[in-house]
Amino acid sequence: MEIRKSEKLEKLPPYLFAEIDRKKTELIEQGKDIISFGVGDPDIPTPKEIVDEMKKAVEKPQFHQYPFGRGLREFRIAVSQWYRQRFNVELDPDEEIHALIGSKEGIGHLLLGILNPGDVVLVPSPGYPVYCGATILAGGEVFRMPLLEENNFLPDLDSIPDEILKKAKLMFINYPNNPTGVCADKEFYKKVVEFALKNSIIIASDNAYSEIYFHEKPKSLLEVESAKEVGIEFHSLSKTFNMTGWRIGWVCGNKKVVKILAQVKDNYDSGVFSAIQKTGIFALKNSEKFSQQNREIWLKRRDVLCEGLKRCGFDVRVPSATFYVWMRVPQGYTSQSFCEKLLTEAYIVATPGNGFGAEGEGFVRFAFTVSEERIAEAIERIRRLKW
Repeated sequence: MEIRKSEKLEKLPPYLFAEIDRKKTELIEQGKDIISFGVGDPDIPTPKEIVDEMKKAVEKPQFHQYPFGRGLREFRIAVSQWYRQRFNVELDPDEEIHALIGSKEGIGHLLLGILNPGDVVLVPSPGYPVYCGATILAGGEVFRMPLLEENNFLPDLDSIPDEILKKAKLMFINYPNNPTGVCADKEFYKKVVEFALKNSIIIASDNAYSEIYFHEKPKSLLEVESAKEVGIEFHSLSKTFNMTGWRIGWVCGNKKVVKILAQVKDNYDSGVFSAIQKTGIFALKNSEKFSQQNREIWLKRRDVLCEGLKRCGFDVRVPSATFYVWMRVPQGYTSQSFCEKLLTEAYIVATPGNGFGAEGEGFVRFAFTVSEERIAEAIERIRRLKW
């Protein structure tokens, strides 16, 4: 019997980070000393206090059953309190918040509940590859919004054609931005909300990096008046608390959209492990302590990497947030050829910009999720290369 992939799955490009990890593994098996700036996965351990809370929570029998539904009410209350303190945004824990098995899961399930064949999703390019992949798997069509350096990597909403707007159902925005590391101000969010109200488009804001910043605190879409009429926001404990493997996040905002996502999840999963939710409450209540500790580490690493790359002669844009450096590749190289040279001659893994969309061509992303010592070693290797 011949077994074939679905047509939707055939349309997907290879998942970028899985392919990078495969190549890295091959070199490691050959005995090469790889320094990886590839996947944005913090190398800093989850804080011990959070781990200790999990140890206590996992021993409680009431957390051993199916969690089901929107999540522990206590967790949703903690999210609402955190949003009030951090963004001055009021959220109803019973209707406007839903726990997720990480925001990536929520993004995929949302589109299954929103899209019909022919519906268009407006996706930033360069951008997180899951926005496109989830759209294709849900049967939607992708329209890429270029994020250009001359526009500070913000989408030009006025340039989207009318025929696209008529079919557009949802738009993704992501600030602080992966991969560029830039932030959006409140004026941009106001424009987005006005645009969405005018064109009857749902706004899905991916705010997973809001606590990794170096000067001014990033904003939330939901800070804007009327934002909850058209918008939701995805958030995650992954980057804020170095909990990527724990798989916990949430969606919040427009209660109708949250309810749609809840209905899809009821048919696909059984909720977030309650012990992890209980631990998440502790993390959120101590958020500033843990996130400040992380920011101090990220800042030192950012400066070592950016200053080192500048000394090597590269054109480096210093990020205001995230743990990513988005750098233009030198003349004569494509994103792919630059990364291949780093990998084969210096055993350094970086991510080619075109992997985030065609508009990322000519750039490379470094995730500074390795120690200062390893960053310094990588800079020395790069310095010895001939360009």
